[in-house]
Amino acid sequence: MAPRILLARHGQTQWSLSGKHTGRTDVPLLEEGRRGAKLLGERLRGAPFDGLAGAEVRTSPLVRARETCELAGFGERAEPWDVLMEWDYGAYEGMTPEEIRAGRPGWLIWRDGVPEGESLAEVTARADEVVGWARSADRDVLVFAHGHILRSIGARWLGLPLDFAARVRLNPTSLSVLGWAYGEPAIETWNDQGHLVS
Repeated sequence: MAPRILLARHGQTQWSLSGKHTGRTDVPLLEEGRRGAKLLGERLRGAPFDGLAGAEVRTSPLVRARETCELAGFGERAEPWDVLMEWDYGAYEGMTPEEIRAGRPGWLIWRDGVPEGESLAEVTARADEVVGWARSADRDVLVFAHGHILRSIGARWLGLPLDFAARVRLNPTSLSVLGWAYGEPAIETWNDQGHLVS
């Protein structure tokens, strides 16, 4: 079986709701995010995932991802992994894109990066480490992490440069599956939030 990687973005927080760049600040889930994490868990326990019994599970150690993992029912199986932490936004931590562009017109994180934080090359290297680990054995993997690092993993799974991630949205509590098509890395599903529809 060719390994797949399932990407679970953490549930809604006050900062993600307002569009603030949330890197290493430990922002808790909102009640909406907690509810969404439980619904994600129900989905992963049902068909076609059936609890992902053979999958290896890892989570960002930041509270919003770790709590999403726990509420989804994977806390006891998950290993915290610093590589899955969100982009270190440096001087732009806690700012919205609009606030950043007010002082830096035309700014795009995927092209221009951030001052005093992680470089594009450093984020690429972390994403590549996750991809390498995911492909290292014949088993699926499930990761709980954050919007920008998960988008970066998606780009690198496909063998594309990091700036491809600018073209794929990823909402809170979404599920994405990266797999294979005709022997090539492929997106099976992306930004799926069907479990949140009541």
